[in-house]
Amino acid sequence: MKTFIALLRGINVSGKNKIPMADLRVLLTESGLQNVQTYIQSGNVVFESSEENNNILETLINQAIAKKFKFNVPILVLTPKELSVIFNNSPFPQEQKENSYFTFLFQAPNNSLIEEVSELNYPNESFKITPNCVYFYSSIGYGRAKCNNNFFERKLQVTATVRNYKTTLKLMDLSN
Repeated sequence: MKTFIALLRGINVSGKNKIPMADLRVLLTESGLQNVQTYIQSGNVVFESSEENNNILETLINQAIAKKFKFNVPILVLTPKELSVIFNNSPFPQEQKENSYFTFLFQAPNNSLIEEVSELNYPNESFKITPNCVYFYSSIGYGRAKCNNNFFERKLQVTATVRNYKTTLKLMDLSN
């Protein structure tokens, strides 16, 4: 058995795409995943599986949710090592890192889009784009930032989901 982390995009936000975590744990266990744990209500799942292909696991989880809850949820599955590498590659000094956000990219953006977006500059906001993550820090807080998840999805033309430092750290702890 190998451990994985699944990041679900856009569930339990503003009353849309509601999935109770207890129901999600049961559904994923019935789908063949083992030792399923969830963390907070925003779609963070740690589980074990004998299947080692992230893409197959993403499809399995997506199809199970679509069948049971009748809506489509983008899923990103990472190994603990992949999550740890992303976390440890944050370009920010520790104080900023502890207040930063990780915008996990479901696929690598086109290099020309990365270059184009990287040229943008907004007061009180800084970010670094890599093929699998946008590291983001805002001194005014995420809620008032211009560079939110929708901004990066639109500009980079990819699907993405955001987790803050504390959530990302907790997912690393749960998966080890």
